[in-house]
Amino acid sequence: MALARGTKALSGSLSMRLLFPAVAFALLLFAPMTIQTAQNQVLDLVLPTDNDALFSGDGPAFYQYVDRDYNGVKGAPWEGGQYGFVRDPKSTGGGVIYTRFHEGIDIRSVHRDANGEPQDEVRAIGDGEVVYVNPVPGHSNYGKYIVIEHRWDGSNYYSLYAHLNSIVVQPGETVRRGQPVAVMGYTGTGINRERAHLHLELCLMFSRQFDAWYTTFFRNDPNRHGLYNGMNLAGIDVARLYLALRKNPALTIPEFLAGEETFYKVTLPKAQHFDLPTLYPWMSAAGKRNGSSWEVSFARSGVPLRFEPTDRRVAQPEVSYVKNSSAECSYLTRDIVSGRGANAHLTNYGAQLMRLLIWPN
Repeated sequence: MALARGTKALSGSLSMRLLFPAVAFALLLFAPMTIQTAQNQVLDLVLPTDNDALFSGDGPAFYQYVDRDYNGVKGAPWEGGQYGFVRDPKSTGGGVIYTRFHEGIDIRSVHRDANGEPQDEVRAIGDGEVVYVNPVPGHSNYGKYIVIEHRWDGSNYYSLYAHLNSIVVQPGETVRRGQPVAVMGYTGTGINRERAHLHLELCLMFSRQFDAWYTTFFRNDPNRHGLYNGMNLAGIDVARLYLALRKNPALTIPEFLAGEETFYKVTLPKAQHFDLPTLYPWMSAAGKRNGSSWEVSFARSGVPLRFEPTDRRVAQPEVSYVKNSSAECSYLTRDIVSGRGANAHLTNYGAQLMRLLIWPN
């Protein structure tokens, strides 16, 4: 319309007749290309700070240590900054196990001013859109944090950057790979200036119905973070993904997760709002397409790996498989599954979390 009004050589009616076919042709020509590019965006990640010691194998230089007091012995192991079950050691009949799961990685500061304040610039690990900013440190254990949504191979993934000092982007803003989004800090729970670091996660989402589920089970604790509450995001091993991409730049997240071991399976009633097939259609197991319920396979981390129909009928979520282990399952599954072997069952928290996958059914 602006072009038509500004083109003095053409009459109004003629200019409109010429303009609309041209616009329509342009939309037909370029729209499919844009959609295809978004669907097939390459998983090309960069590290979020200047600390690249991960790639030289220097764990102590890359990961921020944690303070530990185990059986009266104080220590500061850097391994506690890794992804996985790396915190809260416990002695069992089978030896020492680590019972507290760390869903991301803690990256050490490499730039500080004369007062020891971190100055590290935090950057987007890939192209995406800023979907959430938490500017109030006291509203989360993460302190100030942001979430960026990425679109790779037709599915959405979420990078989370926590314990920030300052944030320079807003929700709805499109960001490019390597673009500055924040400055490292030490906001959040249990962090001081000396232990300032960036907590980074790369996550899958459980459900688009999260807010309604949360309001039902945690009504006395308001959800200030909407869909981007950490309870609705399942973090994958992003450090191992970085290393795998260096070996195989064409790697996809479904291919990466295909190597994860199934630690337990949960059968869910068939439900209208089971979002995993829409969010991550690649999780669908090949073969059978119809059944009375869904069986979802999970890694020990709680990340869903695949789902498939089953003829088993259940009224509520139930454990259908758990890997044999010498330790109590609650220590090995983030307190989602309890017991051992044939006696394994969902904990109260586990049952609530599994209901999230099919909420509000």
